[in-house]
Amino acid sequence: MAPGDRIVEIGPGVGSLTVALVDAGAEVLALELDRHLLPVLTEALGGSSRVRIEQGDALEVDLEDLLVRVGSGDAPPWKVISNLPYNMAVPIIIRVLEEAPSVTGMFVMVQSEVADRLAAEPGTKAYGAVTVKIDYYAHCERVGSVPPTVFIPRPNVESALVRLVRRDTPAVEVDDPAAMFALVRAGFAQRRKTLGRALRPLLGDRARETLAAAGIDPSERAERLDLVRWAALAEAAEATVTREQAP
Repeated sequence: MAPGDRIVEIGPGVGSLTVALVDAGAEVLALELDRHLLPVLTEALGGSSRVRIEQGDALEVDLEDLLVRVGSGDAPPWKVISNLPYNMAVPIIIRVLEEAPSVTGMFVMVQSEVADRLAAEPGTKAYGAVTVKIDYYAHCERVGSVPPTVFIPRPNVESALVRLVRRDTPAVEVDDPAAMFALVRAGFAQRRKTLGRALRPLLGDRARETLAAAGIDPSERAERLDLVRWAALAEAAEATVTREQAP
């Protein structure tokens, strides 16, 4: 982070991180769900002109519209720096990537197991549908661990820091990203099953044919497929449907 950066902090709470961001020279938009914390947050910030406090739910507010309004009508680059609520970290990250293109990067603290899922490599136990979607939008890496001893009160979980940098364009080109992610969800819904079986609820009798057309062994499992192979599968599925619908 550099002085003058525009930062979105989701869930600032009583303002400990917010104060540090302001002291570092950032322009901060603090989005807090709990309206009862707003007076405490306002007092902690001492009326700083470099902070705008908004009350709202990060999973419901129109994020891009809010960023444009705060940015005086344009959409300058923003970064998210937050200690995210652990129970909502994944949906918040996904929503920012999907719906707030003005956010070019994120640096967040999440539960350690979540960090592993976000940045997992294909073929590992942590790799899943969330990993594939993150990889489509952004480069993601786990950059550090945070022991529970630094918190008061001490939590029962380990924490980790994750950095995400939005790609200029998605990592793969597909005609229908939603259709690809539907395949991804179906593939990971039953991890113990081969893809030939796991995709039958979605693709029906053409599951094995579609996998073969994409160059994927039907006995393969979802966690073995990287994003490029998922994209190939989505293209093969679309081609199969097109052939079936042809007169």
